Amino acid sequence: MWIADGWKDYEVIDCSQGEKLERWGKYLLIRPDPQVIWNTERTAAGWKRPNGHYHRSSRGGGEWEFFSLPEQWSIHYKELTFQLKPFSFKHTGLFPEQAANWDWFGEKIRRAGRPIKVLNLFAYTGGATLAAAKAGAAVTHVDASKGMVGWAKENAHASGLSEAPIRWIVDDCVKFVEREIRRGNHYDAIIMDPPSYGRGPKGEIWKIEDSVFPLVELCAKLLSDRPLFFLLNSYTTGLAPAVLTYMLGIAVKTRFGGSVRSEEIGLPVTASGLVLPCGAAGRWEAGD
Repeated sequence: MWIADGWKDYEVIDCSQGEKLERWGKYLLIRPDPQVIWNTERTAAGWKRPNGHYHRSSRGGGEWEFFSLPEQWSIHYKELTFQLKPFSFKHTGLFPEQAANWDWFGEKIRRAGRPIKVLNLFAYTGGATLAAAKAGAAVTHVDASKGMVGWAKENAHASGLSEAPIRWIVDDCVKFVEREIRRGNHYDAIIMDPPSYGRGPKGEIWKIEDSVFPLVELCAKLLSDRPLFFLLNSYTTGLAPAVLTYMLGIAVKTRFGGSVRSEEIGLPVTASGLVLPCGAAGRWEAGD
């Protein structure tokens, strides 16, 4: 498992009874987590004094209950700064476990010894975009949500990356990739963080089981003659890490060589010493 253990401003304090107790900077949140199916005694004091608690509804969805939590605050990961705010469906605008991937590809970009162009698809609030830009890459950030792209720009400004070579695109990811192929554009690295299910800006339906492999194949056509890496994330529990390996192996490794490895990604839990699984990631990287 790849573990995001480099955080100072974020911590999973404890997990039990379908929920996790987290520290985001100086604020404590309780949120549901489908992986937490065990019941242990909740001894951490924060369980009784959170700043926010997302309650899952038996009818689906849920709602936040707040206790002295600001509308927005910020946390840091190394040289990056992220603006947080609780919004619909339990999210805060950041997936901290992705720091394990940021560290991996950031080091690859810094060691490349040449200009690197990165395409970040389903780029959300820009965690991967900022990590790649901070490492020295030129990044094209694509997300179907105008609000999320605006949020990512806020994070870039907070991280001192307002003048970094980042191209911000609000578009359906599949249609953008198809246009880039027609334009003859190429990228040295691709990052994909697709949702399990979603809709594009014009109602385009995305279902990961049906759509992700065709998109990986399309993206392989965008890779340059000297590609550096291809990162594919999945939060869909039905897709085992081996499936990510097979997809990248078929679409990318057969064409460019190199190697593929996929693992679960996770966050350390302070109270128990366990690691909370948070999905999986597949990494293709070029050979030496």
